[in-house]
Amino acid sequence: MAAGGRQAGPMPDLGRYVVSRPIYSEAAFQEENEKRAHLRPTLRERVQGACSCSRKKAFQITKSFLPVLEWLPKYRVKEWLVSDIISGVSTGLVATLQGLAFALLVAVPLGYGLYSAFFPLLTYFFLGTSRHLSVGPFPVVSLMVGSVVLSMAPDDKFHIMSSNATGLNKTLIDTVSRDAQRVVIASTLTFLVGIIQLVFGALQIGFIVRYLADPLVGGFTTAAAFQVFVSQLKIVLNVSTKNYNGILSIIYTLIEIFQRIGTTNIADLIAGLLTIFICMVVKEINDRFKHKIPVPIPIEVIVTIVATGISYAADLEKKYNAGIVKTIPRGFLPPEPPAVSMFSEMIAAAFSIAVVAYAIAVSVAKVYATKHDYPIDGNQEFIAYGISNVFAGAFSCFVATTALSRTAVQESTGGKTQVASIISAGIVLIAIVALGKLLEPLQKSVLAAVVIANLKGMFMQVFDVPRLWRQNKADAMIWIFTCVASIILGLDLGLLAGLVFGLLTVVVRVQFPSWGGLGNVPGTDLYKNVKNYKTVVEPEGVKILRFSSPIFYANIDGLKSSLKSTVGFDAIRVHNKRLKALRMIQKLIKKGKLKATKNGIISDSGTTNEAFESDEDLDDPEDLKIPTKEVEIQVDWNSELPVKVNVPRVPIHSLIFDFGGVSFLDVVAVRTMRMIVKEFERIDVTVYIASHQDNIITKLEQCGFFDDNIRKDMFFLTVHDAVLYIQHEMMHRDIQDPIFEKISLMQESKEPIDFSETDKLDDELDVQEEAMRRLAS
Repeated sequence: MAAGGRQAGPMPDLGRYVVSRPIYSEAAFQEENEKRAHLRPTLRERVQGACSCSRKKAFQITKSFLPVLEWLPKYRVKEWLVSDIISGVSTGLVATLQGLAFALLVAVPLGYGLYSAFFPLLTYFFLGTSRHLSVGPFPVVSLMVGSVVLSMAPDDKFHIMSSNATGLNKTLIDTVSRDAQRVVIASTLTFLVGIIQLVFGALQIGFIVRYLADPLVGGFTTAAAFQVFVSQLKIVLNVSTKNYNGILSIIYTLIEIFQRIGTTNIADLIAGLLTIFICMVVKEINDRFKHKIPVPIPIEVIVTIVATGISYAADLEKKYNAGIVKTIPRGFLPPEPPAVSMFSEMIAAAFSIAVVAYAIAVSVAKVYATKHDYPIDGNQEFIAYGISNVFAGAFSCFVATTALSRTAVQESTGGKTQVASIISAGIVLIAIVALGKLLEPLQKSVLAAVVIANLKGMFMQVFDVPRLWRQNKADAMIWIFTCVASIILGLDLGLLAGLVFGLLTVVVRVQFPSWGGLGNVPGTDLYKNVKNYKTVVEPEGVKILRFSSPIFYANIDGLKSSLKSTVGFDAIRVHNKRLKALRMIQKLIKKGKLKATKNGIISDSGTTNEAFESDEDLDDPEDLKIPTKEVEIQVDWNSELPVKVNVPRVPIHSLIFDFGGVSFLDVVAVRTMRMIVKEFERIDVTVYIASHQDNIITKLEQCGFFDDNIRKDMFFLTVHDAVLYIQHEMMHRDIQDPIFEKISLMQESKEPIDFSETDKLDDELDVQEEAMRRLAS
């Protein structure tokens, strides 16, 4: 006896389970289980709910629009403030330098890069849902903005003629007018990008970023990194080239760089190469020893300070003709309205920039949100970046998103909230107001080298391709196609081409989905592909087809093809061949070469046709002379027929569709499924559908699938339910073999019975069935 007076019994075997329940068809299940009523609110009720207001709802809406109200009251000053200050100072130094460097990509004066690193931070502090993003310029987006700037304000538009002391005219570039125009274009584009992002956020379509798959983004950013590298290479070499835009522009730029490589400035080249080498080595040290180094070494800042001091002390501009920053404006410019007249020229580029900037920012935000366990609101991020870019555009900035390296610095140095961003904005502010003058001797090649050194992470994505190829060849093809297209066509057209190609791969995979014939694992209710497992057995006389995809107009042919391959015959061809055989039998009977009796068909020589079943002795001549007009006979379509018609064998009596992988049907699919059911019914094969979802039944009801002959009894909850039902029906069937077909021939009819062959199954099906019934009961 066990403690407590209970008798100790054998422990149940938890490694196995036994279920005893009825066989459930859809109709039987619905009889026993009542569905919940889902009442959809009317339009009036939805409008009332949306327009109703309460204090609680107003506060929730305010907090959703201003997320700072959610986290700032919970700010832990003693625990977080010191970490945010350290993080903000480190991030601010990096943001200052990157703002100057990325302005080179936009082709605007460097001081405007500082503005772009400052203003977006102010608005994102109040509106953003990420606690770790450092908002500001990003090389890929800056390059996309720069391509628009250079296409709308090339150097060719600002040529002026000047004469020297010898009286010769010389063509110069009006750099003041050119730079002013480019600033207007960049700020107007930023304003338009902000408007587009605001509209997307207001319409709650943050899901658009889901169509930018990781392989697509990887290929695109790698191509953009290559574009950035080429654009900065000419600055490192201090080689002047034309500004190419559009298709093959990067190829033309490379060709011209190599054609003019003889004019390379050695001072700029040495400074650039040293900067790249030092930055990459120290960044590698930061990565490898990040657990031992409390704060990453701000190598870009150190290199910039040292390079500025060397350039100033050695007077590199005068002695070696090195390209330097020269002037950085101090203070701020007053806000300016956008040039609305330019919107029409840049709307397409603005759309792609808005989506790319948002996609990059949200992707990075989700990484850190997952790491630190807090939510990200995609639609609110659209609104935050939209307002940030509209605000920044008014102050002559270019498009803001987030930079991976800058955000990594903010998070790795202990940043907890957006307070770190406000402190980093303060550091940038100091640079704008007081420190700009000190950076004027800095070589541009050093800034370009800093940009190139920050591209390492994006170039390393190339090593993802072999892994993608092993895991999923379609994803690898998306990566490669997007990268090549973005390099050849340019970033905007390349992104569009990659997006279209990615969607095409989805269409192709849905159009040609996986399918297979299923068999039963003996002794279980499991069904697996018969081609993959040796022990799987197909139920006798039953074929089971699993089609793992939504069924719609694009893959209907694939469904028909897989069905034909699974069952081994074409139902329409079988039916037409049977009609042809019956028509020829009728002709032979009329000619007297065959004679129909109630026991079969005999030839004119009196020999029995063994292809037909005979129940009685045919040698009795009295039976042959029965003056009856209608005689019943039975035809075995799988035996040899008395006519030369090759009727395909039909070795099954039941067909089951496994709809476990079918998420929806369209109207064409419903019509096709109805035709398939009718086709197989005509050749005595019953069709069943199993493992379907509830919305499939609803769609079939909406499209008029069911009638007196097609009922819900053909739908079963599982494949095993359908198989057990079929086996039960076969055990209790009439003695007569269902593969035989009773036909009734009119021997004395002068008019031949009309058998029509058709490949179309619509309303004529009923007419054909009636003609069949005149020969078959």
